[in-house]
Amino acid sequence: MTRVLNSESKMPESGEVRAAIIFLHGYGANGADLLGIADVLAEHLPDTMFLAPDAPETTANSSMALQWFPIPWIDGSSEEDAAQGLRSATLDLNAYLDGVMVDYDLLPEQVILFGFSQGTMMALHVAPRRDDPVAGVVAFSGRLLEPELLVDEVASHVPILLLHGDADEVVPIASLPKAAEGLQAAGFKDVFAHIMKDTGHGIAPDGLQVALAFMQQHLGMD
Repeated sequence: MTRVLNSESKMPESGEVRAAIIFLHGYGANGADLLGIADVLAEHLPDTMFLAPDAPETTANSSMALQWFPIPWIDGSSEEDAAQGLRSATLDLNAYLDGVMVDYDLLPEQVILFGFSQGTMMALHVAPRRDDPVAGVVAFSGRLLEPELLVDEVASHVPILLLHGDADEVVPIASLPKAAEGLQAAGFKDVFAHIMKDTGHGIAPDGLQVALAFMQQHLGMD
């Protein structure tokens, strides 16, 4: 049984929804943490709805912080707990995405997943395994989980943009080339990368500009 994800939104001023950006936040944050980016992007992505679902669980360390799944080296959980959490969150996110497309009459190619940190791990895990490919994945400062399984489980070779700060103190920059290698091994051709100079675990202006251009291109707005 899937869990319903609470969600915040920013709707297009036109009142007409022709595309959707789904923000997936990092460990310990919530949907509102990324939704502010919509204020910067909205004028460049007309008729686009921005949605920011909350992860389904609270962390072991705080009832005010949310997680998509446990992280053993942070909260002391087991690898089994983390794996089960990932499976459960995958079902939740897939149900959420299906609901958004039905509710707003959107096709998968009108939807982009925009992840940060643990949200990127979710986006890179979920999007390639969906039967109908979304328009693309914007993946900031995360990892590709279970790359060895993706080769056999991939269903959609979606365009993917990997972005990472070269001074990331939380998720090492080495995670970017590892993700690219894992995706390419699974047959992905449209994998792009951008390294944000002198940037820690965050989203720098140059990275957001590259992400915007990627989203415009793959939503047919360039």
